[in-house]
Amino acid sequence: MGDVLYKRVLLKLSGEALAGDKKTGVYADVLGSICDQIKNLADLGVQIGIVVGGGNFWRGKYGHEMERTTSDYMGMLATTMNALALQDALEARGLNTRVQTAIEMRQIAEPYIRRKAVKHLEKGRVVIFACGTGNPYFSTDTGAALRAAEINAEVILLAKTIDGVYSADPKIDPSAVKYDEISYTDILTKDLKVMDSTATALCRDNQIPLMVFGIEKPENMVKIVKGEKIGTIVK
Repeated sequence: MGDVLYKRVLLKLSGEALAGDKKTGVYADVLGSICDQIKNLADLGVQIGIVVGGGNFWRGKYGHEMERTTSDYMGMLATTMNALALQDALEARGLNTRVQTAIEMRQIAEPYIRRKAVKHLEKGRVVIFACGTGNPYFSTDTGAALRAAEINAEVILLAKTIDGVYSADPKIDPSAVKYDEISYTDILTKDLKVMDSTATALCRDNQIPLMVFGIEKPENMVKIVKGEKIGTIVK
C-alpha cells in the first residue's frame, strides 16, 4: 500500500462505458479491458467499490410516453444487469466480488447494507453497487456520491467518455478549455455537466475529491491511484 495515494476508492462507470462503440449492450472486449485494470487496482491492495449506470440498456423517455418513476425503476434494473456482467468478468479474473442492490433481489444479489459493504471491502472483495440510490428522480451519479460518503471512500474515480472537465463540450466547441483542477462550487456556478447538481453538491458537502478521467484508457485509474496527474481533480 505504500505506493498508492488512496486505500479505498469508489469507481463510477457509466453504462455506455461498457458498450464501447456499440453504444448499447455490453461489449466483451471493453468490459474485459476495464476489469483488467480493476484487477490491477485490487492487486495494489486498494479497496474498490463500484457504482455502475444503466444507459447502455435503458434511457427512459418521460412526459407522455412513460411515467417518470416507472422509467427510473426500469433504469435501476438495467444497472443490475451491468453489475452482474462486471461481477462475472471480475471473478473470471480471480477477484472475489459482491453485488449489492438498493432494491432487494435476493436470488441474484445482496441487499445494500452499509456495514456489510464495508466488511466486504476490508476483506478485499470488490463491491458493486446497483440500482443507484433505490429511489426515482435520483441519478446513478448521486448514487455514487452517496455510496462514497457511506463507505468513507477517499476519492471518486469518475470514468467519462472525455478525458477531464472542460469549459464546454469539446466535441462541440473546439475552443473549450480543459481544467486540471476545479472546485465543486465552480462546477455548480458554471453549470458544467460533470455530474448532476445533486451529486455535485453531495460531494462538496462531504468533501469527497473527484478524479475525472477518460475511460478509453482504463489504465488511467491505476495511474491516478499511484499519484499521476491525469484528467481533472474536483475538490
